[in-house]
Amino acid sequence: MAKFEDNLSALESVVERLERGDLPLEDSVKLFEDGVRLSTACKAELDAAEGRVQLLMEQGRGQMTVADLDVEVDESEDEVE
Repeated sequence: MAKFEDNLSALESVVERLERGDLPLEDSVKLFEDGVRLSTACKAELDAAEGRVQLLMEQGRGQMTVADLDVEVDESEDEVE
């Protein structure tokens, strides 16, 4: 799950830089695009984790098993500089 924490930390950094408001417009737009990609990647990771927890809760009434969910994440979203 380190990937989620790394993306979240990067997203927080993007937000802090944007909030300062001292970047040229083009840099701000590029940074905003990076933030959107990071946000999407974080949401996908959270959705996958939520799905796993739901499966565990449902199966907790009987025999517990863990299954990974197939969540499609565009790999290009993870390559934010």
